[in-house]
Amino acid sequence: MSRILFVLTSHDRKGPADAADAAPSGFYLSEVSHPHKVLSEAGYAVDFISPRGGKTQVDGLDLNDPVNAAFWNTPALRAATENTLMPLQVDPDAYVAIFYAGGHATMWDFPDSAELAAIAARIYERGGVVAAVCHGPAGLVNLKLSDGRYLVDGKDVAAFTNEEERAVGLHDVVPFLLADVLRERGARHVPAPDFQAHVVVSDRLVTGQNPASAAGVAGAMLPLLASAV
Repeated sequence: MSRILFVLTSHDRKGPADAADAAPSGFYLSEVSHPHKVLSEAGYAVDFISPRGGKTQVDGLDLNDPVNAAFWNTPALRAATENTLMPLQVDPDAYVAIFYAGGHATMWDFPDSAELAAIAARIYERGGVVAAVCHGPAGLVNLKLSDGRYLVDGKDVAAFTNEEERAVGLHDVVPFLLADVLRERGARHVPAPDFQAHVVVSDRLVTGQNPASAAGVAGAMLPLLASAV
């Protein structure tokens, strides 16, 4: 069975680690549960990893969403998010894709995880798929390929927009504006109206704008995975 690596944030707040008054955060549940459902039903196995490994925190715990509830109430799946792999435990060659789930917390730990970036670069350069949704593309901003170029350079990407960041009142809280930095890295950021589902495919890079895009990212991965490593 082909395997896909889901990346969850190790950070637990909307602010730096020493910001005791910051709102709690973590991986955004629907950005994990919905893609997981699509990909697992298509026959892929999913492993969970985080920058530090071990326990992660959840955000967006909306159990009125039946897909969220099914995921969260499955003991093995919840346990997997609480016992994530460390990057050093992972062999990139065992995976056909890597998927960066979002949640505002990712903005504080995804960009500087060189180990995760190396895993993603290896998967991509072997012919695999790299995907991310909402704030998950924070994991792409410092991701370089073996030729020294940023993975996103010259590619079309979607990510949480500046307008959406303003709409949720975190424009001045996040350490950088994701869309702006992706453009600085050479990406063509392609926005859609606020909070509308929007997925962009560029070569073997699949990105989505916001939580509403999460299942669509997984769906767009499937035809690429059919011809991946």
